[in-house]
Amino acid sequence: MSGGGRPLLGGDRTGLVGIDPRIRLLSATVFAFVAVSLEAIPALVAAVLIGAAGVVVARVPAAAVFHRLLALDALMLLVVATLPFAMPGETLLQWGGVVASREGLVRAVEILAKANAVVLMLLALLHGVPAPTLAHALQRLGLPDRLVHLLFFTVRYLDVLGGEYVRLRRAMTARAFRPRTDRHTWRSLGWLVGMLLVRSFERAERVLAAMKCRGFDGRLHSFADLRMRAIDGAFAVAGCGVLAGLLWLEAR
Repeated sequence: MSGGGRPLLGGDRTGLVGIDPRIRLLSATVFAFVAVSLEAIPALVAAVLIGAAGVVVARVPAAAVFHRLLALDALMLLVVATLPFAMPGETLLQWGGVVASREGLVRAVEILAKANAVVLMLLALLHGVPAPTLAHALQRLGLPDRLVHLLFFTVRYLDVLGGEYVRLRRAMTARAFRPRTDRHTWRSLGWLVGMLLVRSFERAERVLAAMKCRGFDGRLHSFADLRMRAIDGAFAVAGCGVLAGLLWLEAR
């Protein structure tokens, strides 16, 4: 399988294009573990700033960063809005019988900062990595083949399934379907989901047959040149220094 193909997160014009994908994957994983373990506000702020700096260095398009952070923060707002009222502690705001705690607000801000730091670093380190190269890197890191296949094909065919959904919805609209809160609407949406699942299953069978015709032996092969070089070692050392700095801020 070719090492080219559609990049996982955006185009391939990235400042980190010369770094081994395995190093980038390991760096993203370790950074995520360190970031979620932080509790001190200075360390969390530093983690977010490091993630933002990584996005700049990796030359991730601002529009892509904005849309992904918007999707994340829209979901995280539910946590920020409800956690202060669900966690006991020092009263910060009281409205009627509802009390918001200072500890709950601090915890909500911590969760929001951790999520944004991790997503920013993932965008920076995985930007421009083609999906086949990512799958090959995961295999080289020792992940089970079935898990690698699942991740690869999920990334590879999300757009295909999205296009199929758009075509089905367009066909429904052409037949004068208008969503309402009635039984006909729910039944039609149920048929839509069912048809999407059926077509997805049929496409999966065709893809598997095509892969077998091309000699698929249960492993994803790539022509990507994954070799450790001096720049990879330097990047790993720099990453360890950054993580050590975060842990130092946490321990202060």
